Amino acid sequence: MENDDAAAEGLLNDAMQSVSQYYEQRGIFQGRFEFGERPAVMVVDFAYGWTDDAYAGGSRRLDGPVEATARLLDTARTAGVPVIYTSSPWRPDSGDQAFKSAADVSAGYRGWDQRACEIDDRVAPAPQDLVIEKENASAFFGTHLSAYLISHRIDTLVITGCSTSACIRATATDAKSYRFVPMIVRECVGDRSAAAHVWTLFDIQARFADVTSFDKTIAYLEGLVAQPSTG
Repeated sequence: MENDDAAAEGLLNDAMQSVSQYYEQRGIFQGRFEFGERPAVMVVDFAYGWTDDAYAGGSRRLDGPVEATARLLDTARTAGVPVIYTSSPWRPDSGDQAFKSAADVSAGYRGWDQRACEIDDRVAPAPQDLVIEKENASAFFGTHLSAYLISHRIDTLVITGCSTSACIRATATDAKSYRFVPMIVRECVGDRSAAAHVWTLFDIQARFADVTSFDKTIAYLEGLVAQPSTG
C-alpha cells in the first residue's frame, strides 16, 4: 500500500507541476482568499463508519486527520469559535438511509449500524456544538447550515473531515457559492485514496478554496483569542 501511494503521488506531482505551469502562463486560478474575521470550524463526517476500518467504508488513513482535528478543536473552543459537525442519519425503519457502506454486502466487515453514524469519540462534540444530519455530500445541501452561519455572522469556514474527494470538496465548493471563505486544513482532512486526496487538494486550491496548514490555522485561532472583545 505504501509503495502504491508513493508511486501515485509521484505521478500526481508531475501532473500537478504541468497544470500549475499552464495556470501560471495564463494567469488563472492562482489567487487566495485568506482567513476572514469570524470563523466557524466544520467537522465533516468523522463518524465511525468512516474512521473505523472495521467498516468497509472506514479507513486508518483518517487516524492522523482525526487526531489533528482534535487538537485544532481545543484551540477553536478556547477562542469561542462555533464548531459544527455533520454525519449521516440513521433511519433503518424508514428505508431512507442516505449513506450506506459496502459493509452491508461485504463479508468480514461490520454491518452498517447506528454506531457507524456516531461521531468518533476522539473528536466528540461538546454540548454547545451543532451536529447536522446530512443526506448528501455537501454539508449545505438540504440543511440549515447557511442560515446558521449567517445568524452567527460567520465569514470563514475552517473545514476538516472526510472524504477529501467527496464531502470535503462538495462542502468547500458550496461554501464559496454562499460567499463564505472556505479554508481546508491540509492535515485535518483525509481520503481512502492517497491519489484522490492529493489531487483534490491541488485542484480545489486552484478553484474553490484555500488549502492551509495546521500550524497557520492554529496561529490564526490563537490570534483570535488574543484580540480584545469589541462587543
